[in-house]
Amino acid sequence: MDEVSDTARPGKSRWSMVGKDPYAMPLARIDLSHPGIWQANEYLPFLKRLREEDPVHYCAESAVGPYWSVMKYRDIMAVDTSPELYSSEPSIGIVDAFADIEVPSFIAMDPPKHDEQRKIVQPVVAPANLKLLEGIIRQRVCTILDSLPLEEEFDWVKRVSIELTTQMLATLFDFPFDDRYKLTYWSDMATAIPGGGLVDSQQERWQAIQECQAYFTKLWNERAVKAPAPDLISMLAHGEATRNMPPLEFLGNLLLLIVGGNDTTRNSISGGVLALNEHPTEYEKLRADPTLIPNMVSEIIRWQTPLAYMRRTATQDTVLHDKQIKAGDKVIMWYASGNRDEEVIERADELWIDRPNARQHLSFGFGIHRCMGNRLAEMQLRVLWEEIQHRFHRIEVVGPPQRIYSSFIKGYSKLPVVLHPLAS
Repeated sequence: MDEVSDTARPGKSRWSMVGKDPYAMPLARIDLSHPGIWQANEYLPFLKRLREEDPVHYCAESAVGPYWSVMKYRDIMAVDTSPELYSSEPSIGIVDAFADIEVPSFIAMDPPKHDEQRKIVQPVVAPANLKLLEGIIRQRVCTILDSLPLEEEFDWVKRVSIELTTQMLATLFDFPFDDRYKLTYWSDMATAIPGGGLVDSQQERWQAIQECQAYFTKLWNERAVKAPAPDLISMLAHGEATRNMPPLEFLGNLLLLIVGGNDTTRNSISGGVLALNEHPTEYEKLRADPTLIPNMVSEIIRWQTPLAYMRRTATQDTVLHDKQIKAGDKVIMWYASGNRDEEVIERADELWIDRPNARQHLSFGFGIHRCMGNRLAEMQLRVLWEEIQHRFHRIEVVGPPQRIYSSFIKGYSKLPVVLHPLAS
């Protein structure tokens, strides 16, 4: 799903933009695909210059080949809602996820197959099921928060963000609870870049993914001979459009559901803590009025934009913002840029927890591929912040976050914090 690293030493690639001034280089040389500027948190000036000067930008040379960058909110909407012009096949990543091995999933399919497969798993996030899940989420949130140390540094990513989302994912899959950390590992492997600090080679990465496939194939075989149940594996095993999937298609859909249910919520949980620390007046506003939490959740998801982009492939020659796009060209919708577009979003670089129309962000996408689990993600964040406000005066970030080496997943591997309790 992500870009490739052309070196085992991140930051030393000849393609890296780290430490460079986007306004001091020719527009044509700007390359957003390299993970370095995202890990170094230096990407915003690059996005801003392209939005202002070249909102549909062609990068002719990069480690991942030539591609178009779509930078403005309305242009991204136009691409995202035109699947007949901009196809999701063969991949939503800037390169194919596993080199020469095709691992299809319904997010990287066009209608009608996309619609048929998505429909099978959609009930897991239907309103009635979400209502049932809320009690489970709240119980787990309370258990996690009550286990945390007070006035003592710890890693929020590990103790809260990963723990909550992994437990939720295990529930959705009806996955053996004691093995739930395998889900986090496989999610990380699905989007890891060899040489980026998590794995050294594609072979090592593929081996982990094959372990995932073997484990879930066993679960599939068990569920297929039992009566249908309301978990994702049973839904896939019994669904008319999915029960005869080839093994690699099953794997592709698994990885989609694992990453979609894990990385996005997990990184918004971490990003929200960081955002409130960077905007202390907004944190004061939250403490004064906890009824702002639902709106704040949408604003956190916009501010964080946990998936920086989605790729489409032009199906025919077309024109976007006066640029001639050719059939077969890669077209990258930079959600992280559209969510900072001042023409559409007032005070776009600020966290504004009572922002009007806060849900009108791009983080979940639009059209037929709009994030299936968006309401579940919002609910997890809402319940978490409700319970945080019952327990803690402040979550203080006490050191710089460690960010993931990726231009696709906008996330954190570590966030050191100290919890300050409410005054007794």
